[in-house]
Amino acid sequence: MAKGQAYRHTPAFILLLLARERQYGAALLSRLESELPGLGPDSAAVYRALQELEDEGCVAAEWETDTSGPARKWYAITAAGLKSLKAFKDDIEARKRNLEWFLARYAELKGEAKPAADVSDAAAKRDAAAKADTAGRKAAATQKGGMK
Repeated sequence: MAKGQAYRHTPAFILLLLARERQYGAALLSRLESELPGLGPDSAAVYRALQELEDEGCVAAEWETDTSGPARKWYAITAAGLKSLKAFKDDIEARKRNLEWFLARYAELKGEAKPAADVSDAAAKRDAAAKADTAGRKAAATQKGGMK
């Protein structure tokens, strides 16, 4: 997987954390590393995403300089950021369904464990609906043919 693809949803994770509470950059990076150990974004990717989110109006930022120690840039989600977060959620749900389908079909191909119940149930419902539709059409065609 290309490096850019690995960080595709970094802005979504950042917005999700900021929807819970405002944070500064290093704290966000730390939270991402601790809560999403599989993601493993580097600091450059996180700060690049924060800058892009700020440029898009999804986050507001302000510098805190009145405390001892280095200045901190604090980030908060905006109304536009909440809309973007919802769009990320919808995209991730669609991708998740597609990936679950892929994994289930791959498992079937390899003769591995049966597909996950939620994937099997969804596929079974689609298959049942398609069969019912086909049966209904056949019955309607038979009735029309028998009435002639």
